[in-house]
Amino acid sequence: MKNRGEDAFKGETYGDLIMIERRISESSSSIVLKNYQGKKVASKREELQELIVHFNIDVENPCVIMSQDKSREFLHSGNSKDKFKFFFKATLLQQVEDLLIGIQSQLKNANELVAELEKSINPIEKELDELQGKIRSMEHIEEISNQVDLLKKKLAWAWVYSVDKQLQDKIKRIEELKGRIPTCQSRIDQHLRKMEELNDQLTKKKAQIAHMMEKTTEVRKMTDELKQSLSLATKEKLELEEERGRKSNYIQKMAKRVKMFEQQIRDMDEQNIRNTQAEELDMEVKLKEFQAEIDSANVVFQRLRNEEDNLIDKINQAKDQINKIVHEIEENDKRDRDIRSRIRELQLHQSNKVTAFGGGRVMGLLEVIERQHRKFNRAPIGPIGAHVSLVDGDKWGTAIECAVGKVLNAFIVNDHKDSLLLRACAREANYNHLQIIIYEFSRPRLHIPDHMLPQTHHPTAISVLRSDNPTVLNVLIDVGSAERQVLVKDYDAGKTVAFDQRISNLKEVYTSDGYKMFSRGSVQTTLPPMKNMRGGRLSGSYDDKIKTLESEAFEAQNKARQSKGMKRSINEELQGLHDNLQSAKRRRHDAERVLRSKEFSLQDFKKSYVAESSSTAVSTVDELHVELSKVRDEMHEGENLLEKLQLRLKEADNKANEVKISFENLCESAKVEIGALEEAERELMMIDKDLKDAELKKNHYEGVMSTKVLSQLTGAEAEYQELEHNRRESYKKASIICPESEIEALGGCDGSTPEQLSAHLARLSQRLQQESRRHPESIEDLRMLYNKKERKILRKQQTYKAFREKLGACHKALELRWSKFQRNATLLKRQLTWQFNGHLGKKGISGHIKVCYEEKTLSIEVKMPQDASSSSVRDTRGLSGGERSFSTLCFALALHEMTEAPFRAMDEFDVFMDAVSRKISLDAVVDFALAQGSQWIFITPHDISMVKQDERVKKQQMAAPRS
Repeated sequence: MKNRGEDAFKGETYGDLIMIERRISESSSSIVLKNYQGKKVASKREELQELIVHFNIDVENPCVIMSQDKSREFLHSGNSKDKFKFFFKATLLQQVEDLLIGIQSQLKNANELVAELEKSINPIEKELDELQGKIRSMEHIEEISNQVDLLKKKLAWAWVYSVDKQLQDKIKRIEELKGRIPTCQSRIDQHLRKMEELNDQLTKKKAQIAHMMEKTTEVRKMTDELKQSLSLATKEKLELEEERGRKSNYIQKMAKRVKMFEQQIRDMDEQNIRNTQAEELDMEVKLKEFQAEIDSANVVFQRLRNEEDNLIDKINQAKDQINKIVHEIEENDKRDRDIRSRIRELQLHQSNKVTAFGGGRVMGLLEVIERQHRKFNRAPIGPIGAHVSLVDGDKWGTAIECAVGKVLNAFIVNDHKDSLLLRACAREANYNHLQIIIYEFSRPRLHIPDHMLPQTHHPTAISVLRSDNPTVLNVLIDVGSAERQVLVKDYDAGKTVAFDQRISNLKEVYTSDGYKMFSRGSVQTTLPPMKNMRGGRLSGSYDDKIKTLESEAFEAQNKARQSKGMKRSINEELQGLHDNLQSAKRRRHDAERVLRSKEFSLQDFKKSYVAESSSTAVSTVDELHVELSKVRDEMHEGENLLEKLQLRLKEADNKANEVKISFENLCESAKVEIGALEEAERELMMIDKDLKDAELKKNHYEGVMSTKVLSQLTGAEAEYQELEHNRRESYKKASIICPESEIEALGGCDGSTPEQLSAHLARLSQRLQQESRRHPESIEDLRMLYNKKERKILRKQQTYKAFREKLGACHKALELRWSKFQRNATLLKRQLTWQFNGHLGKKGISGHIKVCYEEKTLSIEVKMPQDASSSSVRDTRGLSGGERSFSTLCFALALHEMTEAPFRAMDEFDVFMDAVSRKISLDAVVDFALAQGSQWIFITPHDISMVKQDERVKKQQMAAPRS
């Protein structure tokens, strides 16, 4: 099989050709797939099946492979159901119908499963109803508790309002004393007005001085500009003088060249008389010298080119070394940054232990809790890590971090209401995903019997932790299972405890370096230490760790510094190599230019010798006369330019003198302005002195008022401050219980005294205790349980609803596919009839195919072209053998047009046909194959000479068997 193009099957393995061999013996058969070279690639049937699927070769489809048996059965079968099966399978409708029926069955099973799941939540709904009844029966206890809380709030604010009355009396006394102050204050105001006038004068004088300083600054700026102009004029004068000297020297040189050309003309006249034989000898000598110089220059050029190649290789090696060093520097710098970050964290933890369990966010959360603490029934406890410590210092720090590290950042609240309030505080502090544990604070410390603990001499997590708060220890046991987590020294001891000893009540084993081991049934699991895990948050001292990290950071810095030093040295070496390379390139270019110059010089010398031998001495003399005329013209132009430079030099000299005079005049005018500025500064000092005297007098009168007039007022205010302090203390205590706005919203204290409110509070508290004994269960626990079960049911209901929606979408998709399937089946039925009638028309026959999908039958109607009969033959077995074969062939060709395959094969399809029908059938099949463009294989025992010739038609005829 050819295996080419974009759709080739494993082209990198098989190449452009795939050879398939099947060997059949008496007992077995084998399949071998070979590549284009004949090498064995595969021998499994799965590989052959994959190839068949890839190329869409449906060997079971009669339209693709029609063997002798299928051909004989198909040509002779007149059963309408067999024809329908043939059509249904050839058009792949059978495969699509089987898939849709399978999907329909799966959807039915899924519906039944979802219905069973929906029934399973009925018992939980009954439990919810029972819990709701219990909650209603206990709500009256909560009402009494609310009344007690309200009385506590009113009592707290009653003390505040009592102090407020005393403060109002003191305020009246202070106002009487303040009425005596205005007389003394008038004197102070008089001096204040004088100070304001002096301040105005001082401000104006400062503005005047600032204006004068601006003018002085402008004068200095103009002075600097004139200095620069004078410098530029002087520079221009010097440049013109230098240019004049150069032009004078140039004219002198031109005069010398004129004399030289005149002397050459005289010498040339004498030279023409001499004999030219000596020139020929000189020519040969010079040619040899030129050739020797070219050879020497070529040697130098090759040497320099080799030197340049060596330098390029060295530069590439140096660049590779630099890239490697840069990578090392980046790694060391990254390690140093990580260590420095860890040191900063430890220093922060050292200054405030709480930051180790949530960072800066937990500090913000604690501040919010402090502001909102009066809203909590019981103040939250947290973070848990701030309330525990290690017994053995840092020995078990890493193991404890692995065991209960996730719980150490959590907060504990007493009830569900406090948890909602704490969640709101976390949102305000931008502390997302805060872990909140609801645990009743009134529960005593848990004491676990020895038989419920792991039976081992190794310590447990709870045994190495200490806390002054029993609620924290209870949470570590109930939530973190710390009493069943065993700590061991190393990996081997951990394996022995976790897997070999089979210890009861053991949940997990943690090693001192962070390994976690546990077994569930027969499965043994070992987890390595977590990456980026930073233990030691419960450490009592951070100094040793900080010192160790600082030494590691110092080591990383040293390595980075050494690498940078190596990089600098290699960069310097690389720069030297680059310089040497540039120098080598310049020398190589120079050597190449010298070589080419010498080669061109040799060529020019040869050409000039030939030209000189054919020219006359007269032409050389004429050239010298022309050159002499050019030099004289250039000398004349130089003299004209020299005269222009002389004029420009004179103008520059005049300009420099003018700038110098302007500069001297400006210096004279600046002296006057500077003197005025000094006078203004003296006046400013006098005003400042008067201002200080007025301020001293004002301070004197202020001292008199404070020491004598205000003495009595101070005593009265001291008593007021004391009362106000008492009021603040009472207010602070009352604010802890509730805000004042809440009491005002409830109508205040209703005129009741603190003593009356205290008696009423005692009576309600006694009643609350009696009711609490009758109902020991906590309403918050019941509500938590109710909410938990309600969320569980809601999640399941949402899940089952999603299942129903998905199943509904699947049912709609299935119905859509069934409608498309029926529509396609109808279209295929029409297409089959049209194509079948088209193929029959080639022989002058007309026909029609009727397909019934409900009864699964297919009938063929054929009308023959005979003049004597006009009846239709519904059963093909009523036709002659050739006519039946041809009509069946037309039916097969119609199906062929509706199927796709890379090649097709038909064996003895033209049996029982007469010569005319066989020729028409062969022509129809060949034309169809040529039009389709795919490969067709026809096998027939009849003569094939009548098949038309074509470049794509290949005939193979077997030799006659020997008698």
